[in-house]
Amino acid sequence: MNQLQTQTDTSDIITVIIAARNEEALITACLTALLTQSDAAGPVEVIVAANACTDQTVNVAQQQTQAFADKGWSLVVLDLADGGKLGALNAADAQARGGCRIYLDADVICSPELLGQIRQVLRNDAGLYATGTLVVAPAQTWVTRAYARIWTQLPFVKSGAVGAGFFAVNAAGRARWGAFPDIISDDTFVRLNFTPAERVEVPATYIWPMVEGFGNLVRVRRRQDIGVAEIAQKYPGLIENEGKARLRKQDLLSMALRMPMAFAVYMSVHVMVRMGRQSKEWTRGR
Repeated sequence: MNQLQTQTDTSDIITVIIAARNEEALITACLTALLTQSDAAGPVEVIVAANACTDQTVNVAQQQTQAFADKGWSLVVLDLADGGKLGALNAADAQARGGCRIYLDADVICSPELLGQIRQVLRNDAGLYATGTLVVAPAQTWVTRAYARIWTQLPFVKSGAVGAGFFAVNAAGRARWGAFPDIISDDTFVRLNFTPAERVEVPATYIWPMVEGFGNLVRVRRRQDIGVAEIAQKYPGLIENEGKARLRKQDLLSMALRMPMAFAVYMSVHVMVRMGRQSKEWTRGR
């Protein structure tokens, strides 16, 4: 039994779950950012669900174990033979002890106040979903920079509580579904288990990177669209919770006039998405 278990009521623990596959170049930065969290975060356990890794993700993550113990937190690294994000999430959930659950991508960097603000907003007996304020990381390619300029201006993004790469639920919220189903878009599935009134965006930020390059943007955007369509087919009741602000013609015209090159890139991706083949292979980004 570790220090966290002996000194803390498990109902007060926040569990952070990170599904990771071949993330040796990114996992240290992600975990280091968690170690900088303020005292308001309270007791935390972190579970890295490394799945079918062929690099040093497991070893690199395990090197942070003592640093987490020094903070009074626990870090568990699962070395799972089978690949797949959904299976990794379910394996981690099976071991999680915290009432509140945070699902975090390995390439996301949390600001120091994020977990504390998430804890505060999820102190509620009613089911709630929470996320931070998304900040798109500076892109390396001009195409991704251009695409991001338009994407961040979309009504869906500006309305808040997007949850890409980071979302959290309290105990009552987590009770709304059992194991993660075999679907493409786990983040959309979780978000739509909550009405717009039950989704909260806290002021603290997290940095989330978009994929680089035109081809990757098309592939990821296509996959996201297929994932939403899959949820609409399998869980039609959830789509009623979308509450997404519509993109009006005047919005498109305004963006085209203000950012013509970025708009051209965004629309080119949009057109190519409609023309391509479907895929259920997991990819990160938007």
